[in-house]
Amino acid sequence: MKTCMKGNVLLFLGSYLLVMAAMYSIGMLIAGLCKSVKVANVVTTAVYFPMLFLSGATIPFELFPKGLQNVASILPLTQGIKLMKQVSMGSAVENVIGTVLLMAAITFICCILSKLTFRWE
Repeated sequence: MKTCMKGNVLLFLGSYLLVMAAMYSIGMLIAGLCKSVKVANVVTTAVYFPMLFLSGATIPFELFPKGLQNVASILPLTQGIKLMKQVSMGSAVENVIGTVLLMAAITFICCILSKLTFRWE
């Protein structure tokens, strides 16, 4: 049985879970800030789909113009997709500490802020 993945499966799963935690924490923050479910759906769609489009998950990141790459590089999903791509290909991960710290910081900050802004109704 031949596998397509050249990298470490456990590192890939760890990076996947880190990206998912960051994305879910952003969603929880949006849910805490929005006044209703309808508003939350609109805001989430307006945040998620551009982030997905610019991350390299749908269209290869390398095909974007340099200016758009610079803008897209600040998005957490872009950093996560780059991390998972590099881990799955078995290549040296560029700035792994910075990416992991960024994703962990986003997760931590968004979780704290969502805890402060969430309310039961």
